[in-house]
Amino acid sequence: MPVKSLSQVVQERPFPEYAAWWQVGDYFSDFMSEAMVTEWISLHENSGDMSNVRRYVEEYLNVVYGPTGRAGLVGDFMARTFSEPLQSGEFDALSYAFYRSAFELIEQHSDQYDQDHEREWRLFTKRVGKNFFARVYEHLNLDLPDDLVSAEQVKQVSSCIDRVGAFLYEQGYLRSHFAFRFDVDINHQGRHITQAFGEVVNNLKEGGTAYALYEMGYPIILPSAVYLYHTIGEAQHHSSRTIEDLFEAVGYDARETDDFDPIGYPSEMVVELWEIKRK
Repeated sequence: MPVKSLSQVVQERPFPEYAAWWQVGDYFSDFMSEAMVTEWISLHENSGDMSNVRRYVEEYLNVVYGPTGRAGLVGDFMARTFSEPLQSGEFDALSYAFYRSAFELIEQHSDQYDQDHEREWRLFTKRVGKNFFARVYEHLNLDLPDDLVSAEQVKQVSSCIDRVGAFLYEQGYLRSHFAFRFDVDINHQGRHITQAFGEVVNNLKEGGTAYALYEMGYPIILPSAVYLYHTIGEAQHHSSRTIEDLFEAVGYDARETDDFDPIGYPSEMVVELWEIKRK
């Protein structure tokens, strides 16, 4: 992927529909602060110097939203104090800054990691998602099954995912819409994939693959996900990694397909095709 500057990508794909900010919930702010900051601090050769993160937040706000930043934003997020309620554009900027800093630190010190930096980028997003899901799991008191070998267990998982989705919507991560569907009828990479809800169990048997569609309406980080993906090569996938970890708790690998590029979707309906397999 060719390297582009933030300004270039913003010009190619502006998001005027995100200019009017909305408030982010306290639980989401707290849980995500703990998850992102904890994993960022834990990176190899990270001295804890916040100068790059602050610089990226300022740059992002200026380029994407105009000079709208407030003093102490990064410090509030680090300390989980939130002297003022977090706003959507502020979290978008914070997410961009922490992930860009993390991806750069990983690449700069790739010799200290077991895998190539692109794989380690994804593992960082997974660790943040696991940390965040642990807090959401406890907060919602989710009741997950121990497998997906019956229709009732699939319904139980679907119900838990819906509760996570309701939390994300109520807390402002999604502005208008959440749906995670096991009924699939889509063309993908030259294949026509169809699956009814009742076919999930059979599709998972003997190493098979089941599918799902994850629909998001105005996800709060769509701008920064596009801008990270097209400047660095990886995006955050906050809610996707959360649901991914939910499936992992049941014993399954689940994730969006590798060819997903957020730039091509309208803000009101971002759609990921998911593949689900037994671990």
